Amino acid sequence: MGINLQNIKNEIEEKEYKILAPYATKSRDTKGRKRVRIDDYPVRTEFQIDRDKILHSKSFRRLKHKTQVFLAPYNDHFRTRLTHTLEVSQIARTISRALRLNEDLTEAISLGHDIGHTPFGHCGEGILNELLPGGFFHNIQSVRVVEVLEDMNLCEETVDGILTHSWGYKPKTPEAKVVQYADKIAYINHDIEDSVRAGVISEKDLPKDCLEYFSGTQSDRLGKMINDIIINSFDTPEISMSEEGWFYVKKLREWMFQHVYLDPVTKAEEKKARNIVKSLYEYYTEKLVNCCSKDEIAQIVCDYISGMSDQYAIRRYLDLFIPKPLSDDTNDETLFKRIADKIH
Repeated sequence: MGINLQNIKNEIEEKEYKILAPYATKSRDTKGRKRVRIDDYPVRTEFQIDRDKILHSKSFRRLKHKTQVFLAPYNDHFRTRLTHTLEVSQIARTISRALRLNEDLTEAISLGHDIGHTPFGHCGEGILNELLPGGFFHNIQSVRVVEVLEDMNLCEETVDGILTHSWGYKPKTPEAKVVQYADKIAYINHDIEDSVRAGVISEKDLPKDCLEYFSGTQSDRLGKMINDIIINSFDTPEISMSEEGWFYVKKLREWMFQHVYLDPVTKAEEKKARNIVKSLYEYYTEKLVNCCSKDEIAQIVCDYISGMSDQYAIRRYLDLFIPKPLSDDTNDETLFKRIADKIH
């Protein structure tokens, strides 16, 4: 007996109307894409397709070698931009599921929110912001990646969520608002854990009132933040934390800026990273000076450098600015000759 694959998609979409909250974003009600998509695999909803497009993109794969906080880490237990993205996705999906929002849209936004981030984390973003006319912002670059550089033709709701994940923007969907919070919750907690592992701080260094409110364990702290959003946002389209919960989240974030993000130990290597990005930007800008207009050069070079992983940026810097020997021969033959002469 044959099966109509379109029926599978229809059933999923119908189930959304029965299970999800009235104000949740339904796949069938998407505002659509810039181009009509031919559906060769009609078992997925529109937001599931967006999630898959992002997950299979080259830009997403490169996140595994981009800095979260600690530059180009050799220790495999430190977060990278990819593991940060996965933790944001997990937190956001948990919240969305509890609030009966669209988990597929939430996941798509989460996976794509940092896809345009620079090498060397916010240090790389900062120097590109200084160099690029008009500035550089990773959320805007993430939109450029999905709309231009990899041309994923995503749904409007997914693109909006990627753009507005940075604080200060107003998302158009409750799912995007969930990702806004999940991003903050993820990096505050995992950056604390990484900083403890690096020996920059210890758990007991955290503000005493924050320790008392959240408790000292990462699991309890993370759980309390997530539960606060769920409790405060249940049965309402407005996604928010309680005033008390948000007060302590902000206090922890401010403390992390003072004692980790801007700490001399953490920042020690950033001068080198800034120099790498600046040198590459100047080199490629000079290379293209006779090929394109000034504005075109700036955008092309920005796209190239912001897409680099930490390791690739370092390798290009070494190739371009560190002298190489004409020969890679060693002195091993001389050593062995001396040994032979001594024996004989």
